[in-house]
Amino acid sequence: MLNYAKILTATPWKVEKTHIDDLRNQGFSDKAILQINMVIDYFNYVNRLASGLGVELEDYWEENSL
Repeated sequence: MLNYAKILTATPWKVEKTHIDDLRNQGFSDKAILQINMVIDYFNYVNRLASGLGVELEDYWEENSL
């Protein structure tokens, strides 16, 4: 699932049927794959929206970053 998330986030045009097949082979149902996709897409959208508007992190995140 994390490999799928990485590809969908960084290079979504490279997602292929084999990636979906891999998720199915890991035991994810089609419904679960759709939910995984929607969560990844939502976070990508929100992060890109915030970045595009110049939104800065709260001080809390800067102080507690790794």
